Amino acid sequence: MEDLVNLPQTLQEAVIYFSDKDRAHNLATALRWPNGITCPRCGHDKQSYVKTRRLWHCKGCKKQFTVKVATIFEDSPLGMDKWMMAIWMIVSCKNGVSSYEISRAIGVTQKSAWHMMHRIRLALQDGSLLKASSEAEVDETFIGGKARNMHASKRRRRITGTGGKDKTAVLGILERGGQVRAKVIENTKKKTLQPEFRKHVQAGAALYTDALLSYQGLASDYAHQVIDHAVAYVDGKVHTNGMENFWSLLKRGINGTYISVEPFHLFRYLDEQAFRYNNRKDSDYGRFSEVMGKVEGKQLPYDVVSGRQQECETRAN
Repeated sequence: MEDLVNLPQTLQEAVIYFSDKDRAHNLATALRWPNGITCPRCGHDKQSYVKTRRLWHCKGCKKQFTVKVATIFEDSPLGMDKWMMAIWMIVSCKNGVSSYEISRAIGVTQKSAWHMMHRIRLALQDGSLLKASSEAEVDETFIGGKARNMHASKRRRRITGTGGKDKTAVLGILERGGQVRAKVIENTKKKTLQPEFRKHVQAGAALYTDALLSYQGLASDYAHQVIDHAVAYVDGKVHTNGMENFWSLLKRGINGTYISVEPFHLFRYLDEQAFRYNNRKDSDYGRFSEVMGKVEGKQLPYDVVSGRQQECETRAN
């Protein structure tokens, strides 16, 4: 494989770099197997390369494989040049990028772009088990349509209910100086909230929340301090402004770019925004290369992402 030089650092450079399919394939190979190519089926490290078809023949299991096998790209007829361009756009656009824009930019249908983006969001999942150990902000919010965009009958029903009615609850945990985690939750009751952030914040850490009653009873395990937003938003170190900033970025992307997000898919958009937020100090290529190194072992067929498989299982039962 040729040495990889002059790696792209900007969108313009990425467009030029990925336009060469062989060069894009070589980069994808190097990022997936930084320590040498191994068969994704048997793990054997000896193989022969068929350059004309961009695939390897494993000398262990005697089967052929490509750079796409056992990754988010598997079974996709699209070339790595298109996949890598889509990943670059997603990780570098602060407020997200719509499937229509991806469709126009790389020359695929909107349906294909939509499926591609959900596969990429699967690779963006963190899955870290590390707990916040020093200072953490915990906050909750609701994601859903704005009343002014709804039909009059639905809007009247919303006005008579609570602020979170017909919306999806989301919990966020931010370690100051560290990473943010966001998760869709069933509701904002105490029995739902507290077990969630106990999983991600070590006992004894400083914990900052708002005055929601669901956060009561934490003083025995955490250095818990509360900021009442009816009185003030900051009291020295006691505030949740870091999480509020994340919610602002998330909602700006959902309301301005994606317009409408089904609750069924909301967790994927949380993963996307959390990845960009946690890697905001990295370069565009840095974020891109990190995602390309996390594509292995993750697959998302269209029947799963569209809900068809779940629907069929429900009907069968």
